Amino acid sequence: MSSAKNANESYCTFTLASDVTAGGLPSEEEIAKQLESNDPKIKRHALKAAIMAMLGGEAMPRILMQVIRFCINSDDKPLKKLCMLYWEVVPKYQEPTSDEVLRAAAGGQPLQRKLLPEMILVCNALMNDLNHPNEFVRGSMLRFLCKVKDEEILGPLIPSIKACLKHRHQYVRKNAVLAVFHAHRLHGDTLIPDGPELVGEFISTETDIGARRNAFLMLYNESEDLAIQFLAHNLDDVSKFGDGFALLVLDLTRKACRRDPNQKSRFVRVLFQMLSSTSSAVSYEAAWTLISLSNSPTAVRAAAVTYTNLLNSQNDNNVMMIVLERLEQLQVKHSKILQELLMDILRALSSPNPDICRKVLDVAMSLISHKNVVEVVTVLKREVGKTTQESSDSSEDKGKVYRNMLITAIHGCAVRFPEVAESVVHTLMDFLSSDGGMQVIIFVRAIVERYPNLRPAVLTKLINTLDEVTNGNVMCVCLWILGEYCETSETVKDAFDKVTEQLGEAPFVVAADDKKAQEKAAAEAAKGPKMVTKNVILADGTYATQTVYSEPKMNLSLDKTPHLRKMIIGGDIFLGTIIASCLTKMCLRAPDVGIDAVTSKAMNVKSLLIMCGIVKMAEVTVSAQKTSLADCSERVSLCCRALLDPKATALLKQTLLSEGKASFAAFLKHIQDKEVKEKEESKEEVVSAQADDLIHFRQLRSLAAQGGDIDLDDGTDLARATGYADGGSLLSNELSHVYQLSGFADPVYAEAFVTVHEYDILLEILLINRTPNTLANLTVELSTMGDMKIVERPQSHTIGPLDQMTIRASIKVSSTETGHIFGTIVYEDASTQEKGYINLNDIHMDIMDYIRPATCTDEVFRSMWAEFEWENKVAISTSISGLVEFLDHIVTSTNMSCLTPHDRNEKGSFLAANLYAKR
Repeated sequence: MSSAKNANESYCTFTLASDVTAGGLPSEEEIAKQLESNDPKIKRHALKAAIMAMLGGEAMPRILMQVIRFCINSDDKPLKKLCMLYWEVVPKYQEPTSDEVLRAAAGGQPLQRKLLPEMILVCNALMNDLNHPNEFVRGSMLRFLCKVKDEEILGPLIPSIKACLKHRHQYVRKNAVLAVFHAHRLHGDTLIPDGPELVGEFISTETDIGARRNAFLMLYNESEDLAIQFLAHNLDDVSKFGDGFALLVLDLTRKACRRDPNQKSRFVRVLFQMLSSTSSAVSYEAAWTLISLSNSPTAVRAAAVTYTNLLNSQNDNNVMMIVLERLEQLQVKHSKILQELLMDILRALSSPNPDICRKVLDVAMSLISHKNVVEVVTVLKREVGKTTQESSDSSEDKGKVYRNMLITAIHGCAVRFPEVAESVVHTLMDFLSSDGGMQVIIFVRAIVERYPNLRPAVLTKLINTLDEVTNGNVMCVCLWILGEYCETSETVKDAFDKVTEQLGEAPFVVAADDKKAQEKAAAEAAKGPKMVTKNVILADGTYATQTVYSEPKMNLSLDKTPHLRKMIIGGDIFLGTIIASCLTKMCLRAPDVGIDAVTSKAMNVKSLLIMCGIVKMAEVTVSAQKTSLADCSERVSLCCRALLDPKATALLKQTLLSEGKASFAAFLKHIQDKEVKEKEESKEEVVSAQADDLIHFRQLRSLAAQGGDIDLDDGTDLARATGYADGGSLLSNELSHVYQLSGFADPVYAEAFVTVHEYDILLEILLINRTPNTLANLTVELSTMGDMKIVERPQSHTIGPLDQMTIRASIKVSSTETGHIFGTIVYEDASTQEKGYINLNDIHMDIMDYIRPATCTDEVFRSMWAEFEWENKVAISTSISGLVEFLDHIVTSTNMSCLTPHDRNEKGSFLAANLYAKR
């Protein structure tokens, strides 16, 4: 950012609303005449107009003397405030002559700024306000002086500022301390060299919290030794000095210990006092500072307890997320200490925000050990039970997502600690019919494969709850489990009887009469309740209006049909194929497990009839899966041959009964190996510096004074937090969003930096006046094409010769579609009074600017895919020969992320992948 070029840029810190001078700004003569009025309202209106004109680039030299004559001694408080704003805007120094500029340019005597003679009168008025009997006037003037940087103006006022340090009112004293701080920071050696000693005496006798805090702020910045000395004498009273003072003490602690690590012991006592502060900000900062200074178990445990107390006492989601981030950082090197507080951390699961719950579970899963896994699983099971019991609006927002997160966490516990698998699997199987049924059945499938000793109990439970499953995908997995893992005569018989009982007898097609009855019932239900309004006579003889709602009677006959039969009759071809495979496996395994030949033959015949009914259903039913008819017929035909042809049975039996389990076991092993590999890679130390790099003092300081991963260098922390640690890549990314709107030869050069954030587009337009004249009423008129609406239009501005400015405009996006932004620059030349127009280049907003790569679970992806129910096949001609390379090209071009894991080393002619992105 370039340095200030004029008084307006140096001193303007206020912006007035543009409607204070509706109808246009008055001229300099009109303003001067209005300032002579005796009415304070007219004076205020005129002074506002003068300030706005000067902010727009007008000089108005006559107004200065008018303000001194008619406004400076007024007792009107709003007028005095406007006068302070005017003193910030008005030029205070004489403009150099052309001869002085030429001499300075030729290497002669440098330019020396000369204060305007009128400023002497202004200084006198400022001094009168500093000595005013009203404490509000004094305090306001002291606050104004904190914005004045001129030594010539501050010099005569120093005695009055010092006198205000002993004023009876605390409002004056606390602003006087800030004025002393400001003057000493800018001109301490010349104006007030004894400032720190003066404030040191002041803070030792001050009783007001705000004044003491401001005084300590000056000592902290200007004389650190005096600040530490005052703190050493008042360690026991720090908790009584207020939150602002405590935060300054923490800043001083970090600053002093960063410079000299040997001073840690001087601040440990006060840090432990602040951990129990009633202020959340103070206790949080104290815990962070304590961890930064010490790695001892006592300090880390005290800080962790403070974090957990904040986590369970705060309702702000942002605060809770920040605290969880700190706990996650502590877990890297102090996991054993945090394991003691794991149950307190899990109390945060009561938050209604699912993001908070997800973060809590992530932290908790990294802290689970053999000592606390039973307690954690008990808590998680209790939380799963709550998701079905709670029916309030606050719980419905996170119910389904929260239940899936809990089931995933319990699954992780069971995989890592087999001793708890048996206690959780039966509890979770009660939720097969809920929204999280898919998560539960996937968990059950993994448990059945990994723990053979649990199979009998799990399979029995699964057979008994099969009639409660209402989701087709969940039913498919259930049937696959029964077909693969029923390996005893009892389980095979029970599973076969249960499946065939739920299916019923063929055919699996709705009869014509039943179909008409269903359509009629659906039509009546679609009509909704009927409303009948009539007038009635009450018992007391008065009239009233009675409204009656009549709803059609529900046909309960269909409710008696088992869920599995409903799914097949509804046209679920995939499920029919799974049923055929499941029954075939049971029939093939029946002779091997001790089932007699007669029963086996009966099972074969029943299975063949069911499979024929499934194929017939697939041929006559119109459904979204009609394209899978050929696959279904081929698979069912294979199953029928396996049951009828002895040669086919000999060839297919081993493959059907063992290959499925072997493939699933290999899949689980691949996932486990991948998790272990990722965990090892995350533990690998990242090289922060190469052997031939320069040694930075900051690294040496961090090795001496730093604890954990928390850095005491606030500047670097800010850069990492805002994402500017990698400045080069960010700069190139920003430059790619800069659009040139006008040409270099145009009177006004314009370029726009476009920022897209969800449904908002922010335009930062840089305007450069390339003419030697002042351009007034310069306006950028924008228009849009597409589903975009301009929310904030740029205002009119006055831009000086060869000057530049940045204006902003906000645009709201209604839909994710391509759009255009175009416009015109309109201005008026102040010297020739001629109007000019510049047509701007269009800004093309592509759909790729709106979408961002994202991730989601398989269940969420399937649910969203089911909502759309569309599929387009696109033929693509490309020169890329490899499937994985082509997938990478698609992911990069569409700005999406691939959700399907795949091995890049495998070769094949077919690849299926799910891509996902969101705004």
